[in-house]
Amino acid sequence: MEKLLNYINGELVEPKKGEYFDNIEPATGKVYSLIPDSDIDDVNAATAAAKAAFPIWSRMSIQERSDILLRVAKLIGERQEELAQAESRDNGKPLKLARTADIPRAQANFHFYATGILHYASESHSMGDLAINYTLRQPIGIAGCISPWNLPLYLFSWKIAPALAAGNTVVAKPSEVTPYTAYLLSKICIDAGMPKGVLNIVHGLGPKAGAAIIEHNDIPMISFTGGTATGEWIARTAAPKFKKLSLELGGKNPNIIFADCDFEDMMKTTVHSSFANQGQICLCGSRILVERPIYEKFKDEFVKRVKALKVGNPKDNVNLGAVVSKPHMEKVLSYVELARDEGGTVLTGGKRAEVGGEFSEGYFLEPTIIEGLSHTCRTNQEEIFGPVVTIMPFDTDEEALMMANSTKYGLASTVWTSNLKRAHTIARELHTGIVWINCWLLRDLRTPFGGVKSSGVGREGGFEALQFFTEPKNVCVKY
Repeated sequence: MEKLLNYINGELVEPKKGEYFDNIEPATGKVYSLIPDSDIDDVNAATAAAKAAFPIWSRMSIQERSDILLRVAKLIGERQEELAQAESRDNGKPLKLARTADIPRAQANFHFYATGILHYASESHSMGDLAINYTLRQPIGIAGCISPWNLPLYLFSWKIAPALAAGNTVVAKPSEVTPYTAYLLSKICIDAGMPKGVLNIVHGLGPKAGAAIIEHNDIPMISFTGGTATGEWIARTAAPKFKKLSLELGGKNPNIIFADCDFEDMMKTTVHSSFANQGQICLCGSRILVERPIYEKFKDEFVKRVKALKVGNPKDNVNLGAVVSKPHMEKVLSYVELARDEGGTVLTGGKRAEVGGEFSEGYFLEPTIIEGLSHTCRTNQEEIFGPVVTIMPFDTDEEALMMANSTKYGLASTVWTSNLKRAHTIARELHTGIVWINCWLLRDLRTPFGGVKSSGVGREGGFEALQFFTEPKNVCVKY
């Protein structure tokens, strides 16, 4: 059985203690590779390599760094099919989604920051005849980057690329649930001629390898995407060490649908925004708020279209593959039972999907729609992160805003309306970091990405990421 390896100081190496744990394919429920069970010794080795490489990498010309990152982007493109197949198998997502979204976006992340760093300019401030001030944006040192399992290479590269482009070295840990494409990225970096120690990838469990990265005194900044509870622990741990933090955490996103919307466009997009990647995207619209005049029409059409979605072998032409793991499947199903206990009615779905043959033990769930719940109940307040949505009617703009803003989360929201004044007003009043109007997941890499409240701290994307991974220094020169 294949053993994945850590990538430390430019080489693929076994974990120090030689210990591994199982990597399970979600679609079959079977073990298909082994993951390094790394610990603080492996993190120490990776950090030492990153520390040694930092002086050379940070002083390298921007053009040289850009050229290396562009080579990584080029190789990701050349190996797109291999990476897409690996992502689908490791995560359970439909292969067509990995081909069209995950891997192209990972390539775009490296390309964007490889070119973006060439145009990243500093500021100057004149004091008349007295002096001139200018701002240096300098790399900080070693970046600790920890990414989640839902969009493995997509979000792994989203952190690594800007950190490296800015001149930092990196110690990174992919999710232990979906490590395979990060392992393949290690091989790509070797082939691209990445200097030794610049990027180090340590595989392992969060409480061991992840915690060692967070706690390490030589790692001054942490970029983390994952659950809110873990983010809270990271914040408590990193604060006394005065580490720089970027935390992209959970979401419970509202999808607000007004009666004057383009119904067909809204319906097509809402099916997608509810169940893309089995609902395992932090931006999915899991609370659907529908203006009462079209509520029944919406419900009938939405249920009909969701019932028609195909669940099955990720390599086939399906809409939903498997959720990422057995524990996650059980968590999602427990929320369906909670919804029933809270008085909700399951309109469709609510149980495991039956997929035969070699996939009979896979972690497949039917896309689920629930109605009849209060906006304050646990089902509507807690992140489920699966193919489960609730639908609720509202009567006024004020009621829609109240319901939308009622959770502790504030990542993203979607508004469907043909009224320009209403669209801008609702967007202004929503307590979220992102608002999509008459669309969903239409992303421009130049824009800031992140949430408010318990959805996180800081922003990723565009020059926001380069600002996070650098430290500003004011230099004042008297004439």
